[in-house]
Amino acid sequence: MGPTLKQASWIGPCTHPFQKLAAPVFSAAVAMSSSRQGEQTHCSATVTAENYPVPLSPPLPAISKEIELNRATIATSNSELFTLSRTDHIIYEDDSLIAVNKPQGIYCDALLSSVTTITTVPELHLANRLDRDTSGVMLITKSHKVAAKLVKAFTEHRVKKTYIALCTGRAPDWETVTVRSGHGRSKFGVWRVYAASDVGRVLPGGSVVRDMETSFEVVSVNGKKGRFREVSEADMEFREGSGVVVVEEKAVNGDGGGGGGEDEIVVRAYPRSGRTHQIRLHCQYLGISIKGDVKYEGVYEWKGATYHAHHLHAETLSFEHPVTGLRVMVRAPLPPWANLALQPE
Repeated sequence: MGPTLKQASWIGPCTHPFQKLAAPVFSAAVAMSSSRQGEQTHCSATVTAENYPVPLSPPLPAISKEIELNRATIATSNSELFTLSRTDHIIYEDDSLIAVNKPQGIYCDALLSSVTTITTVPELHLANRLDRDTSGVMLITKSHKVAAKLVKAFTEHRVKKTYIALCTGRAPDWETVTVRSGHGRSKFGVWRVYAASDVGRVLPGGSVVRDMETSFEVVSVNGKKGRFREVSEADMEFREGSGVVVVEEKAVNGDGGGGGGEDEIVVRAYPRSGRTHQIRLHCQYLGISIKGDVKYEGVYEWKGATYHAHHLHAETLSFEHPVTGLRVMVRAPLPPWANLALQPE
């Protein structure tokens, strides 16, 4: 079940979350005095307590540690054996860059190493990265200069992206929605959702809560929401529809109940920022955790099947070519799990 008015503020498309004042520092002065043989002793001490932001998404489920370790071991082995194919993996190539369709369960560095088997270019760089189990579009540049321009474009959020996610939970009562929240993790901690009004505040360890925004649209529910349509360049400017969730309190599933409903939901995500695990975190907050995403309450076993990876696919990237200046849009074919989910039961 997604957030209600008790858990988040629903506002119009043009409203922005207010900023909370800096975290207060509480001081207490304690004075003690005593008199002995005409002498008076004064002692004082100042006690300072930092009021850190509180994460609004739950910690990692206990089950996730062992499963993730096993997945990492398998992915390491698969990555060592991985061979890049022009036919199966190359989406686009020119003199400056290569767009690759990364398979699920392969590490990005293995993909970069494998590119050397199909090109003699001596200098190759990853312009973006995807999580181990996320499939889809990655850009590899053929020079340091091109890499620097593209990395800057990603950092400044000038690269537009869409993702396809297969989720489970209760079918949303919205067609489209935008989620705005904070994003961060304490020292040695895990990534968590924070309140939008906590953006800019310091966390234990010295890191800072950063802004995070994702727009979503429902593509299908149990395969019954019409035909899948490919996103166009015009669609990349996502228009906010039924409202905006400004995250300020825990979601309904904040007690560990995310992704447990009976519906299978395919959503398209339009991340406005590029935070680590952003779409996975926001799906969890909405109560539709990504299937197989055990870190963020996604189901591991569902309707008799076991899921050995999370089901998230980097569908498209749209960017200004770093050399020609022309707009380029690259699209990765949908993986088998997405095609299957889009078919009616």
